[in-house]
Amino acid sequence: MHLTVADVAALLRTPPKQVYRWIDAGELDCNWFHDQPRFNRTELLEWATARHMPIAVEQFLDEEGDDARCPTLVASLGTGGIHHHIDGADRPSVLRSVVNVMQLAEVEKETLVQVLLAREATGSTGIGDGIAIPHVRQPIVMGGSAASISLCFLERPVNFCAIDGGPVHTLFLMISATVRGHLQMLAKLGFALGDPGFKNAVLRRASAEEILREAGRVEAGLPHPIRS
Repeated sequence: MHLTVADVAALLRTPPKQVYRWIDAGELDCNWFHDQPRFNRTELLEWATARHMPIAVEQFLDEEGDDARCPTLVASLGTGGIHHHIDGADRPSVLRSVVNVMQLAEVEKETLVQVLLAREATGSTGIGDGIAIPHVRQPIVMGGSAASISLCFLERPVNFCAIDGGPVHTLFLMISATVRGHLQMLAKLGFALGDPGFKNAVLRRASAEEILREAGRVEAGLPHPIRS
C-alpha cells in the first residue's frame, strides 16, 4: 500500500504542509503518481525511526485482525536473544558475526548476510546514538523460524555510516517472514527506543532480564490498535 500525504501526516502526527516541506527539501523520498506524491510504508517507517520521530504506532497494529498479530516485543527479543562481544571491524564482518549467532543453517546464514548487505547498500540502518537496526525490506523465510529481534552488543564500535556520523556499538537485527510482521516489529522497536528507560537499559548493556522487563513495560503502554 502506498501512502498519500494525508496518510503520512497522520502517521507522523504532523501537518500536511510539513510533509511537503520535507519533500521540497529533498529530505523525504516519494514517487509521483498523477502529479501526487506517494510513499512506501516501509521506507517511511525506516525514515521516521532513523530520525527519532514520534510515530502513530497503533496504525501498524490493526490491518489483518487478531489472528495475524505479530509476536510481542519481549517474545521477539526472547527468540532472537541478547548477545555480547560480537566481533567485526566493519559493516560486512559485523553483520556476518551477528548472523553467525543465529540458529540458522549455514546456507541460510550466507543468504541472510547477502540480503542484509544489499539493504545497507541502499542506505545505512544506523539511527544514531550508537544504534543500528539492520533488517531486510522484503520478508524472507529462514527455515520456518519465528519473527525475531536479536540484540547484539559489539566488541568495538564500527563505522556504519549512521545518520549522526557516529560509530555503532549496538545492533537490533530484525527478521520477519511477513510484511505485516516487519512493519509491526519496526514500529514497536522504534517506539521502545523513544522510551528513556528502555533505551538507557540498552545503552548501558543492562542484564537480559532488565532489558526484557523494560521492553514489556514499554509494550504494555503501546496505544491500542484502531479497529475498522
